[in-house]
Amino acid sequence: MKKFRIITLGCKVNQAESEAIASRLAGPDWQPADSPEEADLCLINTCTVTRKAALQSRQAVRQAIHASPQACIAVTGCYAETDPQALLNIKGLDCIVNQAGKPSLPEIIRASGIVKSDRPTLLVSPGEASRPPDVLPSGTPAGRTRPFLKIQDGCNAFCTYCIVPYARGRSRSTPLPAVLAGMEHLAAQGFHEVVLTGIHIGIYGRDLDPPSSLLELLQRIAALKAPVRVRLSSIEPLELTHEIVALLAASDRFCRHFHIPLQSGDRNILKRMGRPYSPEVFSALVRKIRRLLPDAAIGVDVLAGFPGETEAAFENTFQLIQALPVSYLHVFPFSARPGTAAQAFPDHVPLEEIKQRCTRLRQLGSRKRLAFHHSFLSQHVQVLTESRRDPKTGLLKGVSSNYLPVLVEGGDELRNRLVSVRILQADASRLLGTLAEALM
Repeated sequence: MKKFRIITLGCKVNQAESEAIASRLAGPDWQPADSPEEADLCLINTCTVTRKAALQSRQAVRQAIHASPQACIAVTGCYAETDPQALLNIKGLDCIVNQAGKPSLPEIIRASGIVKSDRPTLLVSPGEASRPPDVLPSGTPAGRTRPFLKIQDGCNAFCTYCIVPYARGRSRSTPLPAVLAGMEHLAAQGFHEVVLTGIHIGIYGRDLDPPSSLLELLQRIAALKAPVRVRLSSIEPLELTHEIVALLAASDRFCRHFHIPLQSGDRNILKRMGRPYSPEVFSALVRKIRRLLPDAAIGVDVLAGFPGETEAAFENTFQLIQALPVSYLHVFPFSARPGTAAQAFPDHVPLEEIKQRCTRLRQLGSRKRLAFHHSFLSQHVQVLTESRRDPKTGLLKGVSSNYLPVLVEGGDELRNRLVSVRILQADASRLLGTLAEALM
């Protein structure tokens, strides 16, 4: 029996892929390691979306080499795809696997294709980048109450700041029957929520034969008998159509939660970014969601310090977000990525100015989150509890349909259950409630 360990950086898609690899690898010959010291293999699934993410990926490799000196150390993911040369210089690394080879990693590992070496081996699979993404296979994601179901990979947008299309290729969709089978499998495993994830899920199905769409997929999911609520990951503004919003509003199957990338509230900066919408279009979408779903969580991505972002352009972004009924922000500093168009743009914003703008936006996001949380005081919300308790309080922790992090007192029989909770207290980080009823 050999032991493996997987370290995952970056997005939900990476997490879904790591879960799939672990599930497919686990068996008579391989099992997850309980500690770094006992691992025979350590796999790092890397990220490169920002300069900091690339740095953290290199750090994670070096830390794994130090923590598991006897293990084979392998690296895959977006950083392994875009900058394998930087990884080849790390002493103690044994193998680098590109993105196209990632789905084959369980077979590569079982065939002893990763071994200790004086210098890293670069395994490049050239022909698999066009294959449909793997659906989460049989097996239970370890420790996760809300598993990811990957429905799509790749991106066709090529925004001027983004390296992801270069790391993951063009959009590929999982065939609709396979997604529905994955939903039913996870329901049979006892899960009460599934998160649909991908790199660019709004264009789901356009590459299939015959073509499909995200709306058709959601309509088919709504008709399933499996008692599972469904949460959408990030979706682009122009792809979050009126029909999709109306479907989510009309069906209890879907979580009241939208995450929508804005990036900038300035018209000119949006054009320089290659974003195909205006601030007015984004504003109208957010207000429409709030009208149809008054209690929905609406999260927003925003990018500070894009080249050419003047103080006036930043203020346009700040004022737009301040005026909108959004629930929380994810704030990112601009980070020039090699090979993207924006790297060569003039008028880069000084780093200190970018930090100040990020601070202002994060403070605004905290105020928005606090106001959203306070709006649920004395109300009842439906919470899916997790399998692990909050380490500080010992209370059950869980997430509501509209993405509220809730703590509640209760026995172990209520773990991984849908419960009704009356909210008593709230701050910007969490809400505290009392159990009203166990629902499922």
